[in-house]
Amino acid sequence: MSEVRGGVLLLLLGLLYLGTLWPVQGALLVSRYDMVEVLSVKLHCTVASRFAHTVMTSTALNKANSSQEIFFEVDLPKTAFITNFSMEIEGQIYVGVVNEKEQAKKQYEKAVSSGRTAGLVKASGRKMEKFSVSVNIAAKSNVTFILTYEELLQRKFGKYEILTRINPKQLVQNFQIVADIYEPQGIAFVDAHATFLSNELLPLVEKTVTDNKAHISFSPTLDQQRKCPECDGSLINGDFIIKYDVKRASSLGDIQIVNGYFVHFFAPPDLPRIRKNVMFVIDRSWSMSGTRMVQSRLAMESILSDVHPEDYFGIILFDDRIEPWKESLTKATEENVDEAIKFVRQISPRGATNINDAVIKAIHMLQDDRRNKKLPERSVDMIILLTDGINLQRIQQNVCKAIGGNMTLFCLGFGDDVDYSFLDVMAKQNNGVARRIYEASDATLQLQGFYDEVASPLLSAVDLRYPDNAVDSLTPHHFSQLFNGSEIVVAGRLSENDMDNFLASVTDWDVIYPEKDYIFGDFTERLWAYLTIQQLLETSKSGPAEKKSNATAKALEMSLKYSFVTPLTSMVVTKPETEDGPSGPLIADKLTEGRTAGEAGRRTQLMDGDPHFMIELPEREDALCFNINDSPGTIFNLVKDPSIGLLVNGQTIGDKMVAPDGKVNTYFGRLGVVHHSLGVRLEVTTEYITLSQDGQKVNVKVTLRDSVKFDYLGFYTLDSHLLSPSVHGLLGNEQQGINIEVGDLRPGEVPEKPDATMYVKGHQLNVTRGWQRDFRKDFEERKKCPMLVHPQ
Repeated sequence: MSEVRGGVLLLLLGLLYLGTLWPVQGALLVSRYDMVEVLSVKLHCTVASRFAHTVMTSTALNKANSSQEIFFEVDLPKTAFITNFSMEIEGQIYVGVVNEKEQAKKQYEKAVSSGRTAGLVKASGRKMEKFSVSVNIAAKSNVTFILTYEELLQRKFGKYEILTRINPKQLVQNFQIVADIYEPQGIAFVDAHATFLSNELLPLVEKTVTDNKAHISFSPTLDQQRKCPECDGSLINGDFIIKYDVKRASSLGDIQIVNGYFVHFFAPPDLPRIRKNVMFVIDRSWSMSGTRMVQSRLAMESILSDVHPEDYFGIILFDDRIEPWKESLTKATEENVDEAIKFVRQISPRGATNINDAVIKAIHMLQDDRRNKKLPERSVDMIILLTDGINLQRIQQNVCKAIGGNMTLFCLGFGDDVDYSFLDVMAKQNNGVARRIYEASDATLQLQGFYDEVASPLLSAVDLRYPDNAVDSLTPHHFSQLFNGSEIVVAGRLSENDMDNFLASVTDWDVIYPEKDYIFGDFTERLWAYLTIQQLLETSKSGPAEKKSNATAKALEMSLKYSFVTPLTSMVVTKPETEDGPSGPLIADKLTEGRTAGEAGRRTQLMDGDPHFMIELPEREDALCFNINDSPGTIFNLVKDPSIGLLVNGQTIGDKMVAPDGKVNTYFGRLGVVHHSLGVRLEVTTEYITLSQDGQKVNVKVTLRDSVKFDYLGFYTLDSHLLSPSVHGLLGNEQQGINIEVGDLRPGEVPEKPDATMYVKGHQLNVTRGWQRDFRKDFEERKKCPMLVHPQ
């Protein structure tokens, strides 16, 4: 049989969106609902002093007369670490073990390359990520899935939130949500609601609250779950949310001790706000055109209206040019705010992106005004950067040096295709945080919500000190600010179990909760480990190489010791053998905010497989080629142009052959296109093509010679000048131009293929200049372009 290795070439103008490629949300998803019955779904969350321990248990029965694959999918908070996953099948329990990621990698790649399903944690929206796993179950048998994860609840706007996303997809015989909250400081209030609660279901949410305990439960019967009396559809689909806060009496905070580990919660009540001086640095480059620009203008209008009259503010617009509103910060009087709002209403997109000069200009304006005593002496300086762009990593060094620890930088990244990891590191280097702003109808509210979080600083340069002879192994205890409605948390280990050396109120759990066997383990030690690992992971992203290496090694050691699935570890579950043969291992991986499928193109490596991308650089009479090395089954947003209504997605498959080093090459095995304006939807796989218009399928006739087989697909954009300036996506971003710098040309392994160093999208890469085939043209024609080899 002959093979067409070049695949099918889709010649399209824009982006493609294939709805069937996106994963669905839910607690349990099965391949055939009529043959699989979900017997029970139970979620039990135990919170001990803000540290939440959640166990989700789900049991399903295969009613068919043959084996069947059952999928377990659950959304969990992005800030959580998985600590356990196990399956019980026919009385035997298969338990996950946390290993170093590299040790599990070859097992995983070998499993997926042979077509087996692997369990993964994937990004899944703003607050959640998805854990997904499947297993083949024998006829008339059932399986019980048990997933456990832990997280420290963050206080925002004066409350803690426990968020549970539920969608069992069918009626469940035994459905239950239970939460037990233990707070020695005392519970100020508890509120529980769900997005799917009707007036009939509302009374089923039961709350029992005492001084320092709360119990919440929700357990509808089969009939109460029904959408209507005669329906089989379930009402249970959405978010179940518990919000609460604790009582605060001491200005020094509260310290809780269990078995030699302590945790200190610091959020003094009734503090006056501090004045702030804030520079808004707003990206107005071409990539911000369309909806992004409209939402940014609306958000800035709302934010400016809320700036406190005693605060000072300034505005800088940037593309490849820098345009300050005024050359100095101005007090937020009603007149000045009205003038600023008129200014931001006129923002329109233009030009390229120059983040470096824009942020440096904001720093200098704050420094000059501070030097000239134009700003209040007791006030805090902050910069809020809003961009959808990416830039060279040397910007981080420039900004950090210019700020010198004297002000705070907050970075807001607009859209899925922003270089979030670049913004995250730059913000943390300067005592701030980064936040992704999701492209949706509520993006304006997201921007406003972030500003509200940092709008009211209460303390600056907070340094919590403890007796040197009493504690060690402290988590971070210096903080640039404390904002209204938030909280500072420090944990550590007692050198001696001596509570008398603390000035703050100290709680001994053995006294408050003598029945602590009902509370999960020694939570203070696990909370300390959780915070310490978070700190080490942040340290591993920046700083001197030796410090980064030591932090990574220590974070890995602690992740293994405490069985946390972090970005350095994976949880391996050995699936049972079935009548169809051995199933192989499952791997649970922890993603970070910067590692989403939409950004996978920034983690490129040389490989013989696909997807292979070629981006024309007409202004340089050159082209840029790169491959993507990601897991089979990953979905890439290739092009998205909301202005003309075109979307394109591609899903990868694994090569049947595994390289000797265990590496699995990937290719595009499925491509989908939607043109909303024309009502056209196209899906292409290696086996079939489906075309529909306005919901009606259209016959497609493809004639090929016998014994021709397609192993993978290719995707190219032609006439890209027809795309609008608002186009984005993995390939769409490059249609508006890409800035690269190439230097340090040197001999390569092959004489006719020299190596060089390339700076592109904030990354320093080793590249090789060679010849790559352009399948859009004659098969014998080749195109010269730099090939990305291995990022440093």
